[in-house]
Amino acid sequence: MEDTRRKGRAAGDRTWPGSARLAAGCALGFGGLTLLVDWDAGTLTPARALLWAAMAAAVLAMLLPARVTAGPGWMAARGPVRRRTVRTDSLVYVAQYGDVSAHLVLRDTAGNRLELDPNVLHANPLLWHELDTGVRRSLDRGTLRRGTEVLARLGHEIDDTTTLAVLKASGLT
Repeated sequence: MEDTRRKGRAAGDRTWPGSARLAAGCALGFGGLTLLVDWDAGTLTPARALLWAAMAAAVLAMLLPARVTAGPGWMAARGPVRRRTVRTDSLVYVAQYGDVSAHLVLRDTAGNRLELDPNVLHANPLLWHELDTGVRRSLDRGTLRRGTEVLARLGHEIDDTTTLAVLKASGLT
């Protein structure tokens, strides 16, 4: 895949900037409060300040959500450390794990694996459309053999959510 193709037709997570700001705010708040408490106690040294800054950076890394993007035939999630990409038009496996903190696992024919929060798909119809289009191609090619029921259920949930939002916006509920 060429980067020019990705940039021109990629769909991204609309909620990511707000989530990233929240993660940064929590990390800055943690770092600032720990420095303030240490300074007030009179025990703040340059080494301890560096330790608190490193811990605030670790909090940011833990709280920062992956940035999900998708285009024709691919989906990617970029975390703080690395980027994972799968070919949605050659998926072999889809599963959803967990109830409260659910995550969707996608695996393609090349062995690439991607995990993402299903709420990202709920909040971003363009990402869902790219995934759904790729899944249909995988089904046509016969590569996707496990996980169609997960995607059907997720599709119904997304459709229900979208329908309720449209009805609420039009004042029919």
